[in-house]
Amino acid sequence: MCLPEPERLREEDPYTEHFIADFPTQIVVHRSRFQVDLNRARDAAIYLAPEQSWGLKVWQQSPSEDITTEALAFHDAYYAELKRVLTGIEHRHAKFVLVDVHSYNHRRGGPKATPTSQEKAPDINIGTFSMDRKRWAPIIDPFIEALRGQSVNGKPLDVRENISFQGKGEQTRFVHANFPKTGCAIAVEFKKIFMDEWNGEPDQATISQLRTMLTSTIPTLESALRDMA
Repeated sequence: MCLPEPERLREEDPYTEHFIADFPTQIVVHRSRFQVDLNRARDAAIYLAPEQSWGLKVWQQSPSEDITTEALAFHDAYYAELKRVLTGIEHRHAKFVLVDVHSYNHRRGGPKATPTSQEKAPDINIGTFSMDRKRWAPIIDPFIEALRGQSVNGKPLDVRENISFQGKGEQTRFVHANFPKTGCAIAVEFKKIFMDEWNGEPDQATISQLRTMLTSTIPTLESALRDMA
């Protein structure tokens, strides 16, 4: 791998594990997406060309068979474990919500460059592409409204659906393919307002506020699930 660590970190989702720290069930993976991207389909999970990885050259030469075999085995193991965990939750509770947390950059031109316009880059983007939107509206709609009622650093959060991302990742697709009637997977993309995306420095105060904000939606989700029963 030839991509320098700072450039790798810039495209990762650091600190997002803190946002779900109060959720009853958590799955957190500490494996670089540049080794294997768990939110892409198996056949696209290893970045072999720059067009797969934001124009970045990841490998000096193609990774060896041993490297790709190990990476894909990890991808397989992750989804086997995810299915096992979700099947257990389904058996206990009949239905479930998976909040699939990610983050995204909005200063790609450089640390001093003008950020992506707010119109194109909401503070929180909710992706719903792979779900039966009508079926899960009783979950999604109150969840979005609960987020929109929050403020961070004194400013109301801009929360919109399918703007910067549409929720086309592998994890939400997997949930809706395997649990079409019982699993609602919501892709939640946080704009990196909680850190400096260029030097990796976290803003702990903002992280804490976002954690509290996301935690506050748990009763809303639980109530909505009960009402669907």
